[in-house]
Amino acid sequence: MLIKDIQNGEYFKAIDNTILCELLHPAKEDEVLNIRYSIAHAIVKPGETTLPHKLKTSTEVYYVLDGEGIMHIDEESAEVHSGQAIYIPPNSKQYIQNRGNSNLKILCIVYPMWRIEDEKVL
Repeated sequence: MLIKDIQNGEYFKAIDNTILCELLHPAKEDEVLNIRYSIAHAIVKPGETTLPHKLKTSTEVYYVLDGEGIMHIDEESAEVHSGQAIYIPPNSKQYIQNRGNSNLKILCIVYPMWRIEDEKVL
Protein backbone atom coordinates (compact mmCIF):
# COMPACT_ATOMS: atom_id res chain seq x y z
CA MET A 1 0.00 0.00 0.00
CA LEU A 2 1.30 3.44 -0.91
CA ILE A 3 -0.13 6.52 0.81
CA LYS A 4 1.25 10.01 0.22
CA ASP A 5 0.41 12.93 2.50
CA ILE A 6 0.82 16.53 1.31
CA GLN A 7 1.45 17.48 4.94
CA ASN A 8 4.79 15.66 4.64
CA GLY A 9 5.43 16.38 0.98
CA GLU A 10 8.48 18.09 -0.44
CA TYR A 11 7.52 21.30 -2.22
CA PHE A 12 9.67 23.06 -4.79
CA LYS A 13 9.30 25.91 -7.28
CA ALA A 14 8.41 24.39 -10.67
CA ILE A 15 9.52 25.82 -14.01
CA ASP A 16 6.08 27.41 -14.50
CA ASN A 17 6.43 29.32 -11.19
CA THR A 18 4.03 27.16 -9.13
CA ILE A 19 4.96 25.73 -5.76
CA LEU A 20 4.62 22.02 -6.41
CA CYS A 21 4.58 18.71 -4.53
CA GLU A 22 4.57 15.56 -6.64
CA LEU A 23 2.17 13.15 -4.96
CA LEU A 24 2.28 10.19 -7.34
CA HIS A 25 4.63 9.81 -10.28
CA PRO A 26 5.27 6.28 -11.58
CA ALA A 27 8.83 7.11 -12.66
CA LYS A 28 9.78 8.56 -9.27
CA GLU A 29 8.52 5.97 -6.78
CA ASP A 30 10.54 3.20 -5.14
CA GLU A 31 7.82 0.68 -5.93
CA VAL A 32 6.15 -0.12 -9.23
CA LEU A 33 2.94 1.83 -9.80
CA ASN A 34 0.60 0.48 -12.44
CA ILE A 35 -0.51 3.94 -13.55
CA ARG A 36 0.38 6.04 -16.59
CA TYR A 37 -0.48 9.43 -15.09
CA SER A 38 1.06 11.67 -12.46
CA ILE A 39 -0.62 13.71 -9.73
CA ALA A 40 0.78 16.83 -8.09
CA HIS A 41 -0.43 19.41 -5.58
CA ALA A 42 0.20 22.97 -6.78
CA ILE A 43 0.01 26.28 -4.95
CA VAL A 44 -0.19 29.73 -6.54
CA LYS A 45 0.21 32.54 -4.02
CA PRO A 46 -2.19 35.51 -3.89
CA GLY A 47 -1.57 37.96 -6.72
CA GLU A 48 0.76 35.60 -8.57
CA THR A 49 0.40 34.07 -12.03
CA THR A 50 1.99 30.92 -13.38
CA LEU A 51 4.20 31.35 -16.41
CA PRO A 52 2.54 30.66 -19.75
CA HIS A 53 3.55 27.15 -20.74
CA LYS A 54 2.37 24.07 -22.59
CA LEU A 55 2.60 20.32 -22.30
CA LYS A 56 3.38 19.27 -25.85
CA THR A 57 1.87 15.76 -25.81
CA SER A 58 0.19 15.34 -22.42
CA THR A 59 -3.36 16.10 -21.34
CA GLU A 60 -3.74 17.88 -18.01
CA VAL A 61 -6.65 18.28 -15.63
CA TYR A 62 -6.67 20.86 -12.85
CA TYR A 63 -9.01 20.29 -9.94
CA VAL A 64 -9.30 23.45 -7.84
CA LEU A 65 -9.16 22.46 -4.17
CA ASP A 66 -9.21 25.93 -2.65
CA GLY A 67 -9.21 29.53 -3.82
CA GLU A 68 -10.19 31.33 -6.97
CA GLY A 69 -8.50 32.60 -10.08
CA ILE A 70 -8.57 33.14 -13.82
CA MET A 71 -7.64 30.16 -16.02
CA HIS A 72 -6.20 30.91 -19.45
CA ILE A 73 -6.12 28.18 -22.13
CA ASP A 74 -5.05 29.31 -25.59
CA GLU A 75 -7.34 32.26 -26.44
CA GLU A 76 -9.97 31.52 -23.75
CA SER A 77 -10.11 32.77 -20.16
CA ALA A 78 -12.56 31.92 -17.38
CA GLU A 79 -13.00 32.49 -13.67
CA VAL A 80 -12.44 29.32 -11.66
CA HIS A 81 -12.97 28.40 -8.01
CA SER A 82 -12.85 25.48 -5.61
CA GLY A 83 -14.79 22.42 -6.69
CA GLN A 84 -14.18 22.88 -10.42
CA ALA A 85 -12.25 20.63 -12.81
CA ILE A 86 -10.50 22.16 -15.82
CA TYR A 87 -9.52 20.14 -18.91
CA ILE A 88 -6.35 21.31 -20.67
CA PRO A 89 -5.74 19.69 -24.09
CA PRO A 90 -2.21 18.74 -25.20
CA ASN A 91 -0.09 21.51 -26.74
CA SER A 92 -2.32 24.28 -25.33
CA LYS A 93 -0.87 27.51 -23.98
CA GLN A 94 -1.95 27.63 -20.34
CA TYR A 95 -1.52 29.69 -17.21
CA ILE A 96 -3.55 30.60 -14.15
CA GLN A 97 -3.80 33.80 -12.10
CA ASN A 98 -4.62 33.79 -8.41
CA ARG A 99 -7.11 36.64 -7.99
CA GLY A 100 -7.99 35.83 -4.38
CA ASN A 101 -6.55 36.73 -0.98
CA SER A 102 -5.47 33.19 -0.10
CA ASN A 103 -3.41 30.49 -1.75
CA LEU A 104 -4.92 28.93 -4.87
CA LYS A 105 -4.54 25.17 -4.36
CA ILE A 106 -4.84 22.83 -7.32
CA LEU A 107 -4.58 19.11 -7.90
CA CYS A 108 -2.81 18.58 -11.25
CA ILE A 109 -3.33 15.29 -13.09
CA VAL A 110 -1.16 14.72 -16.17
CA TYR A 111 -1.64 11.87 -18.68
CA PRO A 112 0.63 10.40 -19.73
CA MET A 113 2.76 11.20 -16.70
CA TRP A 114 4.57 14.54 -16.58
CA ARG A 115 8.03 14.64 -18.17
CA ILE A 116 10.33 17.65 -18.25
CA GLU A 117 10.97 17.25 -21.98
CA ASP A 118 7.22 17.56 -22.60
CA GLU A 119 6.88 20.96 -20.90
CA LYS A 120 7.78 24.21 -22.60
CA VAL A 121 7.67 27.63 -20.91
CA LEU A 122 6.58 30.25 -23.43
